[in-house]
Amino acid sequence: MRSAPPAPPLAVVTLALLGVAAVSAPARPIDRAALVARHRIVLTNADPLTPLAVGNGNFAFTADLTGLQTFESFHQTGMPLSTQSDWGWHRFPNPENFTLRDVLVNYDTHGRMVPYADGPIDEERGEGRTERAKAANRWLRANPHRLDLGRLGFVLVHADGRPAEITDLAEPRQTLDLWTGVLQSRFQFDGQPVHVRTVCHPDRDAIAVRVESPLLADGRLQVRLAFPYAAGEWMRAADWTKPEAHETRFTARGQRTDFERILDDTRYHVSARATKGFSVTRSSQHEFRWAGSGGADALELVAEFSASAIARALPSFEATRAASARHWRKFWQSGGAIELAGSTDPRWFELERRIVLSQFLTALHSAGKVPPQETGLGGNSWFGKPHLEMHWWHAAHFVLWEREELLERSLGWYQDILPAAQDLARSQGYTGARWPKMTDPAGAQSPSSIAVFLIWQQPHPIFFAELLRRAHPGRATLRRYSELVFASAEFMADFAVWDRAGRRYVLGPPLVPAQESYGKDRARVFNPTYELAYWEWGLDTANAWRAALGLPRNEKWDRVARNLSKPPLRDGVYAAIEPPPYTLKHDHPSMLCALGVLPPTSLINADIMRRTLEDVWQDWDWSSTWGWDYPVIAMTAARLGQPERAVDALFLDTPKNRYLANGHNYQRPNLPLYLPGNGGLLYAAALMAAGWDGAPKRPAPGFPTRGWTVKHEGLRVAP
Repeated sequence: MRSAPPAPPLAVVTLALLGVAAVSAPARPIDRAALVARHRIVLTNADPLTPLAVGNGNFAFTADLTGLQTFESFHQTGMPLSTQSDWGWHRFPNPENFTLRDVLVNYDTHGRMVPYADGPIDEERGEGRTERAKAANRWLRANPHRLDLGRLGFVLVHADGRPAEITDLAEPRQTLDLWTGVLQSRFQFDGQPVHVRTVCHPDRDAIAVRVESPLLADGRLQVRLAFPYAAGEWMRAADWTKPEAHETRFTARGQRTDFERILDDTRYHVSARATKGFSVTRSSQHEFRWAGSGGADALELVAEFSASAIARALPSFEATRAASARHWRKFWQSGGAIELAGSTDPRWFELERRIVLSQFLTALHSAGKVPPQETGLGGNSWFGKPHLEMHWWHAAHFVLWEREELLERSLGWYQDILPAAQDLARSQGYTGARWPKMTDPAGAQSPSSIAVFLIWQQPHPIFFAELLRRAHPGRATLRRYSELVFASAEFMADFAVWDRAGRRYVLGPPLVPAQESYGKDRARVFNPTYELAYWEWGLDTANAWRAALGLPRNEKWDRVARNLSKPPLRDGVYAAIEPPPYTLKHDHPSMLCALGVLPPTSLINADIMRRTLEDVWQDWDWSSTWGWDYPVIAMTAARLGQPERAVDALFLDTPKNRYLANGHNYQRPNLPLYLPGNGGLLYAAALMAAGWDGAPKRPAPGFPTRGWTVKHEGLRVAP
């Protein structure tokens, strides 16, 4: 049984309940059109790693060098082509009726047995499990999975009838105009020009295309729409080998064609409209083609995707293009901006490029109604399932950049799944809400030997809510998000266990920290440095919310916060965890988050953290780090008064700190895009430019004073 210490004197932690204004903007406003235009994407050769995408946050269409999805196989070796949405999900049949009960394993939690959905990732870790548990683990992890909704591409053939290869495109030039959201593609094929414009509607999940080419008139250039079955695999969302496993129904009425898609229990709809002179035919069971019949050399086609039948008229290409232009102009003209032109440090242009492109990519992939996984709407890492520990890296930056509405889209999802999070906590004997890590759209967790033991996602809703309260002080924000804040804190306080001998609260075991290298030791890991600091900050912030609402402080939250274990020390620096092996110097150096991502707390000593940063900098396996680790180091260095190191951290020469021509943060062959790197960069850049609570009173306190000219506007100060 858990027991509590005597209640200490009430320690009141007061957080300023006033909005935080941005550091003074430059006297001359930033020319935002010029800033964005400077970094528009221009491609002149085919690269499997650099497809370009258009989208609206809830829907994205990734295209190849033709402006459509013509050469899918070419991109299988790099970054996949896809058409994905927040609402498009599928489950394979479950005749064995697998449930989480099949993978539950009890773990000793200070003398109390607590069930966890411990489904090992690989069969080696599954030794000793029943065959049913292994099969259930595989099915539950893969289901549901995000759908690839369809492939819109060209049928392009030579005069002799041979199908085109991507290498047959001559003089290609593709430009993504970030200011308007229009993807423009030009190339020559068999000596004939092809001009394609591709755009996504900002308010409807619709792709609009205008194609101009003499090849349309003679039928050598057609447009195809093909539908795959679901794959349920890592990154790959489309399976073209099972035509019998799904159904496509269609109805053509004049220039409009309506499709109904049936994949097991999943239904969705697509409606398309082509300009006059082009008609659609069914070329195979799941493929349809639009071809000209009257010698026209221009085609406009709009295709809208939806979870329900589409009754309303489809927008025209021009209406979609105009709506996109209005949307993206408003996006760039509002919110924050950072300009580095005028800097003498030669790295300024690349950093500015990464910042601009990361704003576009996170608005496109990370701003939906459902929190994304690492690859957003660009591929199915982790089967496309939301990863809540990564949500901070995808979306926290939106508030600092005065685009908080993009974060608020997905905060409503936490409110929707609150009952599921409360059920999870209750099933383990806790109060409050326990937020899962890898979850389906309804909030049901997925089995894992790591994910179900993570806890650092637990305070994230408190952090999000506090960012929003700072942006919009007042009771409306407090009332809107207080339930999430309080439910999160209630679990956090109950999860901490009173160590009678040490007279302290401990976190875990079982536990896996943000540095997941200790996954195999989950049954004995406790007291990770980052999580201890995050627990204190989260409980104190939750109590400040109670005070702001005129409610009495929660004594249990105060008692836990004031009596948490001190972060573990080894050789004068913070260790990752308290028990051996203390710190493995690979993967995430997550102890740095405790004063970098987080503001100062009473648990963290700045001098010790300074030594910890130096220890990490001198002796870490950088090849094993990840895209968000470099912004972490930058934020910690900035807060510790080391701006030169902060910038150096953003440019660490290591494989996973690579930013491709399309702006994506490359990690490895099976993870070619990694949006937490982009989002982490944006949070770090805002912190370094606009500052943080208690930052030195000088412009851009996180940047060096020599070599850098930093203009910024519309940024909020970080906590």
